[in-house]
Amino acid sequence: MDTTHSQDSGEGPPPETIHEARLWRDNGWTAKVIKNEDDDGWAVQMIKDGEAEPALVGPWTMGRDKKNPKPLDTAAFNTLVKTASEVIRRHEQQLHAMLHKSVSVDVGDERITVTLDIVPDEFEPYAVLAAQDALGTEIAQVRVSAGFKLNAASAAAWVENDYRRPG
Repeated sequence: MDTTHSQDSGEGPPPETIHEARLWRDNGWTAKVIKNEDDDGWAVQMIKDGEAEPALVGPWTMGRDKKNPKPLDTAAFNTLVKTASEVIRRHEQQLHAMLHKSVSVDVGDERITVTLDIVPDEFEPYAVLAAQDALGTEIAQVRVSAGFKLNAASAAAWVENDYRRPG
């Protein structure tokens, strides 16, 4: 068992670096090989330091004895970190796409970009509807319902209504 301590600039003691057959903690991640609840196999979960839930849970390979899991190693851990990081990145992109929408409309000979940024407040979610000209200068901004549907028609209607709060 290779157990060393890593350096961390965060507050509190640095997370302990662990390199064991079923538990590997390094570089801000923990890989834990666990018994698969659904069958006789094994699974691995990847947890980013500071997070309560795993970013990734997937099947894990059986060892040569066909009973115990294959031990974690540096190559497997690095692959798991890369995969889990990609899962987090895709989730963040999807969340960003859900919370930030943009549409452009032509008004006369001017192109206006209308954006909708949803603020997912736990108690009072809302959205900010904003308009920018072709140079990116903000023309107007109003607070709207988080359920406001931004599309070309609603954007054009808002612009044509002199940027008054919709609804």
